[in-house]
Amino acid sequence: MEELVKKIYNGVLEGQHKQVAADVQAALDGGINPVLILNEGMIAAMAEVGRLFEVGEYYVPEMLISARAMKTGLAVLKPLLKEADVKPAGRVIIGTVKGDLHDIGKNLVAMMLEGAGFEIKDMGTDVSPEKYVEEVKGGGVDIVALSALLTTTMPNMKATIDALKAAGVREQVKVIIGGAPVTDSYAQQIGADGYSPDASRAVNLAKSLVKA
Repeated sequence: MEELVKKIYNGVLEGQHKQVAADVQAALDGGINPVLILNEGMIAAMAEVGRLFEVGEYYVPEMLISARAMKTGLAVLKPLLKEADVKPAGRVIIGTVKGDLHDIGKNLVAMMLEGAGFEIKDMGTDVSPEKYVEEVKGGGVDIVALSALLTTTMPNMKATIDALKAAGVREQVKVIIGGAPVTDSYAQQIGADGYSPDASRAVNLAKSLVKA
């Protein structure tokens, strides 16, 4: 039993997406608890991927490949997690702000957060402040994650926070921001709850804000 979970862990680490899906199915067929597979096989592996990235042993391509393997395994696991009523670590809506069509960084953050047990709704690119407000008004959102890769679209991060305030829903959520030109001081300036320079640290930031 432990061997299969370890195999899933290693498969995610090495980015073997087809193998991970097969091993997850084999583990389920063998009666292994889906929560154990999720926590020890996949979330633990993605945490190690994040650590390897931070120490400079993994780069963005490795992170993307591991995240894809995790996602493939998660697709097999999800129906059973729903049956077991496993609660996500938190619910995140993520998107690239209005006027900006870049999505690689945003996609990586979304995958890393999903790998850490968060439920993700990816809003895509060029997302207007109104769309974020609409989602938050719908309820159940813990974190709004905003991405921008252009200095010209960064003001739309502030516009989104202002729109959440105007709608009276700013206090319901934590707002985190990121992207190449974005800085910690800019996050403070516009009233965001946090900033992350990369996908790995975005996970730690999201975890700390959900606990807060």
